[in-house]
Amino acid sequence: MRRRRTRLLVASVLIAVAPALVGAAPAGAQRPQPTTTPQIAWSDCADGYQCATVGAPLDYDQPRGRQISLSLIKDPATDPANRIGTLFVNFGGPGASGVERLRARGRWEWLFSPELRARFDLVSWDTRGVGRSTAVRCFDTVAQQQEFFAPIPAFPVGAAQERSFYAAAEDLGRRCRDRNGDLLDHLSSADTARDLDLLRRAVGDSSMNYFGLSYGTYVGATYANLFPDRVRALVLDGALDFVGNATGHGLDGLTKPIDTRQDVPRGIADTFDQFLRRCAAAGAAKCAFAAGGDPRAKFAELTARARQQPVVVDGESWTYTGIISTVNDNLPRPLWWADLAVQLQRLYAAPQDSAAGARTARSEPREEYPGNSTEAFYATNCADSVVPGNNATYSRLGVSEERRVPYFGPIGVFDYMPCAKWPARNTDRHLGPWNRWTAAPILVVNNRYDPSTPWHGARDGAAELARGHLFTIEGAGHTGMFVPSACGERVKREYLFTGALPGPDVVCTADDDPFA
Repeated sequence: MRRRRTRLLVASVLIAVAPALVGAAPAGAQRPQPTTTPQIAWSDCADGYQCATVGAPLDYDQPRGRQISLSLIKDPATDPANRIGTLFVNFGGPGASGVERLRARGRWEWLFSPELRARFDLVSWDTRGVGRSTAVRCFDTVAQQQEFFAPIPAFPVGAAQERSFYAAAEDLGRRCRDRNGDLLDHLSSADTARDLDLLRRAVGDSSMNYFGLSYGTYVGATYANLFPDRVRALVLDGALDFVGNATGHGLDGLTKPIDTRQDVPRGIADTFDQFLRRCAAAGAAKCAFAAGGDPRAKFAELTARARQQPVVVDGESWTYTGIISTVNDNLPRPLWWADLAVQLQRLYAAPQDSAAGARTARSEPREEYPGNSTEAFYATNCADSVVPGNNATYSRLGVSEERRVPYFGPIGVFDYMPCAKWPARNTDRHLGPWNRWTAAPILVVNNRYDPSTPWHGARDGAAELARGHLFTIEGAGHTGMFVPSACGERVKREYLFTGALPGPDVVCTADDDPFA
């Protein structure tokens, strides 16, 4: 979410028109290092993992000022005699707990093979603002948080919904500012990249080994451009268009929200097309939504009905927005596609009952997250990116993007809505350049069809890096975390071991068929 040479010029143009932007700021620069390197006191925390907490400056311009805490977890290398060093892992988000994700996913062999775990200590952390680290919290209680978010749809449909959607987005920013004070001004990915370099020093490594997934690719690219001489090996899996994410190309920051200008809706649509094609090919015995007709035509009929009135199944009322967001939420994991097909078939087959008295169905997360993930998601993304500040821009794009990318266009318009009025200003965020020459090449990996970080964005992101190399895995879904590929893991592993990039004759595919 993404060509290069003109970046300084573009950044200066954006600064010149700053009154029309939200939070335009000079490009980030390498900041003074803290005078001391923190000592990490690791302690056992079950199942062979070790945990610790270290301090870091809230503001790297004032390294002796207020300190925040960072919560860490380590899975030690299983072959210490042949250990290369520490591999720092950012699982994406932002907002998800790296501590919990390493514990839950660090031994998934298609992601971190036994051979890889033998040679590296795997270390992840809750980035600033998240979970067990110094966290941004915008509500007094969990109940208050849930009450606030429960009625907000994934995107609004119609002027009345837009008004309440915009009001809630602005209200979230106010709540976050009121409860977090100046913490909110120091939660950019550049701040996290500086934390990452602090952690590198703390573990005693002379150079950086890093594995970033999804949003974690943005942290990795930021690190590479703040500390280019410290790069040993960076794997960026499921990459953003770094320019697109920060400022947009040209003057896109004035006119287009973050995911619209990166054309994430096209990535969703292309991946959904794969779902529909593979479902039809599998047949009703393996894909429930193939029963009784073409899945594409059935989906069009289902959504047309839902636009007229909600579809009721088992007492639950499914709105048009709820159906679209459920599809979007399930596409990243092909393992969930068969269940998605079952749910779509249930909705399609439902009688056209009145929705009166039915409870509204919502797209629920398929796993548990630390309690502040949504607040942290906005606190970091809104710090990182230049976006339009006028609600009318979003209303206009909501219509035109629906026409351009049916079903999914509005997702890219409205998914970062709080950023339009976000009350924090991070003067140390990194808006470019993205092409500083790094000490080693960087391996960028992407699935051909990725609904969250589309292939075209990874292509652009790799081109923006001075030494980026794009390797494509022929598969559908989001990153190697959710699309197992033994071949892809081997490519990443060999690069991390030796620095060698895959040759043009290397072709990797996904291991699993979602409808097998």
